[in-house]
Amino acid sequence: MTGTPVRRGEARRAELEDGVLALILEEGFAHLTLDDVAARLRCSKRTLYGLAASREQLVRAAVVRFFREATARVEAAVTDEAPIRSYLEAVAAVLAAAGPAFFDDVASFRPAAEVYERNTRAAARRIGELIEQGVAAGSFRSVHAGFVADLVAAQMVRIQQREVAAATGLSDSEAYAELAALVTAGLVPPRG
Repeated sequence: MTGTPVRRGEARRAELEDGVLALILEEGFAHLTLDDVAARLRCSKRTLYGLAASREQLVRAAVVRFFREATARVEAAVTDEAPIRSYLEAVAAVLAAAGPAFFDDVASFRPAAEVYERNTRAAARRIGELIEQGVAAGSFRSVHAGFVADLVAAQMVRIQQREVAAATGLSDSEAYAELAALVTAGLVPPRG
């Protein structure tokens, strides 16, 4: 026996949730119907309805999962030696898993955009905390942490709303890497 029916059911559910997430990260979701998703994942629409009551709820659940897992990976990557750089570079790395169609679709689908916006606000608050800690420890030059965090937050929102991609051609991941380099350089205490 390979396991109880409950465990096999849980494993199948997790496999389907993984499949939905991988599919929308790679291709986006605006063009996908439940029939498309069911065919690609080799399951029935009824099985998908077991995951969520509608296509929209299925997409939103996948987006929530992506950002929840991304947050955990980002926090695990933060280092004491370079907290801001490691944080923003980790954001860049986790966002690199998603293609441009995913971000375009998230920006144009309000329930998913709200998830991204909420995560962007939380990330901006976390940046503020890291800046305050760095200033207090003497690792960063004395700056107004709230101002720098607000500046970073504004750019993060522009990234999230696809404005940076439109203006520069940078992917979300590339934009976060550039933001990490810029902010980190600006916080380095002057050598004296």
